[in-house]
Amino acid sequence: MDHDVWQSPFSWRYGSAEMRALWSETARRRLWRRIWVALAETQADAGLVTAAQVADVRAHQDDVDLPAALAREARLHHDMMAELETFAAQCPVGGGILHLGATSMDVQDNADALRLREALALVLGRLQRVLTGFARKINELADVPTLGFTHLQAAEPTTMGYRLAQYGQDLAADWVALQALAPGLLGKGFKGAVGTAASYAQLLEGTGWSIARFEAGVMARLGLPAAPVATQTAPRKQEYTLLAALAGLGQSVYRFAADLRLLQAPGLAEWAEPFGTHQVGSSAMPFKRNPIIAENVDSLARGLAALPRVAWDNAALSHLERTLDDSANRRSLLPEAFLAADELLVRTARLIEGLRVDPRAARATLDRFGVFAATERLMMALARRGGDRQALHATIREHALAAWSQLAAGGENPLAGALAADPRLLALASADEIRGWLRHDDYVGDAPARARALADHLQTLAQEIPDAG
Repeated sequence: MDHDVWQSPFSWRYGSAEMRALWSETARRRLWRRIWVALAETQADAGLVTAAQVADVRAHQDDVDLPAALAREARLHHDMMAELETFAAQCPVGGGILHLGATSMDVQDNADALRLREALALVLGRLQRVLTGFARKINELADVPTLGFTHLQAAEPTTMGYRLAQYGQDLAADWVALQALAPGLLGKGFKGAVGTAASYAQLLEGTGWSIARFEAGVMARLGLPAAPVATQTAPRKQEYTLLAALAGLGQSVYRFAADLRLLQAPGLAEWAEPFGTHQVGSSAMPFKRNPIIAENVDSLARGLAALPRVAWDNAALSHLERTLDDSANRRSLLPEAFLAADELLVRTARLIEGLRVDPRAARATLDRFGVFAATERLMMALARRGGDRQALHATIREHALAAWSQLAAGGENPLAGALAADPRLLALASADEIRGWLRHDDYVGDAPARARALADHLQTLAQEIPDAG
């Protein structure tokens, strides 16, 4: 790394080594060469080139010489032609047959489709780990009560496992969406300058080979399905669809990380992200334990969310058979989308696997506010005794608002005692019954069972083999 010039943070800070290698310039040129060899091999099957020529180009397929290619590009101002000349110069027997009948996008778009498929497989593999982490933590915390919040205000009790199940459910939907896209990723195929395959028709004249047979032969060697129709490029819509699904994944982990940050704040302190022994939270405040992993997740996810808009424009504004105004942005758009998703999943796995939980803090919040939530249970019980639901609501509300005022002034919560002493309620039940109905720690419905069922579903998904197409 040359840190005397600007480097993308995705080149060294974010994303795994595997994902960075996949989107490297060397890997791209290796794919180009693989495609040129597959093209030559199929042309040999059709009798257009010789076995010796194919053997020669195959022998030099992996001899990428990036400095030599870049030197040629400075003169040609065309990266693929520079690579083609470099490859051809390495092949004294077969160099002259390379790229026969092809246009640049026959090579580039098939190479990009292969990289998209491999990158998606890496993302799915990382998502499996995250699903497993959520399944384990949901089961571990399925019965641990905590206060729920609506409108960021104290609401009714739930359980920590059930809260985690909400994020797990979103991630399961992301898995299904991304899995469904994998087998549908298409290359351009070999259709020439405007998609009509006229150049290949000319080459194949008199060979007995159809264009369809020829294209199928090359694509079979690449293990990639071809789009039925194309212009000079493969349909850009699939890139928009794929990036939108990655942004959806970013949305899911953003929500989890943002809520973790809320729950780590003083006053709640029920959850905390892992914090290293020697980790520094702040350069100015030595006591700080900032949730930097969760904040980083939210920052990267916010950036990822913006990328489908660019892919949308690339698909919508392709102008007849092609325009080049998608070319420059796709060089960063596609790798950055996958590198961001990759880093998001690595960090989310750290968050869920290392999540720190303080049940005592959760209990303190429940003890402070939970009795308010239990008033719903009291109201239903008294209504079944013959009470007027509307009158009960008004009575309970009267006492609840008074209790809120006392809490705000720093006092203890007086609500249970006040309700148990109200003659309007005592006409329907005893004070002990009223206090019993105001117990809040077990007022969680079937949340534990639903959480465990969702955890089982996540575990099942995590055991599936990702479909790489």
